[in-house]
This record gives sequence, C-alpha cells and structure tokens, in this order.
Amino acid sequence: MAHAAQFMKLVTAAKAKIKETNVADVKRRIDAGENLTLIDVREDNEWAQGHLPGALHLGKGIIERDIEQRVPQTDAKLVLYCGGGFRSALAAENLQKMGYINVESMDGGWKGWRDAGLPTEQG
Repeated sequence: MAHAAQFMKLVTAAKAKIKETNVADVKRRIDAGENLTLIDVREDNEWAQGHLPGALHLGKGIIERDIEQRVPQTDAKLVLYCGGGFRSALAAENLQKMGYINVESMDGGWKGWRDAGLPTEQG
C-alpha cells in the first residue's frame, strides 16, 4: 500500500521523536517476562480479525481520550502497534506529549508479527 506523501511526512517527523522497537525484540521481551503493556491502535474491524495476545485495544481515534483511564501510570512500559508501524508512531508521539515516558512503537506491527508466525488471538 502506497501512503500519501503528507501522511508519510507526519510519520517521519513522529519517528524522529519516539522510541521504536521491532517484532523480534517485543517477542523476546514478552518471553523474558518483562512487564509491558501492548496496545493495539488499529480500527475496531482490524482488532476483531486478530491481535497480539493480551493486548489492549485503544484505537488511534480514541487512545488520547481513554489512555488515562486504562493506563493511569505515566511511567508504564507501553508498546503500541498498528498494521505496520505508522499509526502507532503517531499515537506514541501524542502519548509522550501527554506525559507518558516509556512509550514505544513496534515497527512492522501486526503484519510483521503475523508474518513471523507468532501467536495471535481473536475476539
């Protein structure tokens, strides 16, 4: 999928200001028992088709509105993901602006996780 130039400009600017991780690193950290919260920022229909085990669903359209209720600790380790890593980068930048200090965006996103054959769940 080719993304619009102005969207990619926003994503590039956001990625310069946030911390990114990748699928392999997130899987390693989960397996090591690291206390982190996975947050899926995709749309409702994408979430319904499958997501990472144990993830919270806070879509890109509502995450800023609802994050404080779902994760009130601004020092919690948060790993955001979307389809490939662009929307999660934008959301991560906004959470940082809101005072969350341990936010990461997972480059590769849902597609990278699924393509690696890693566990998923539905519902």
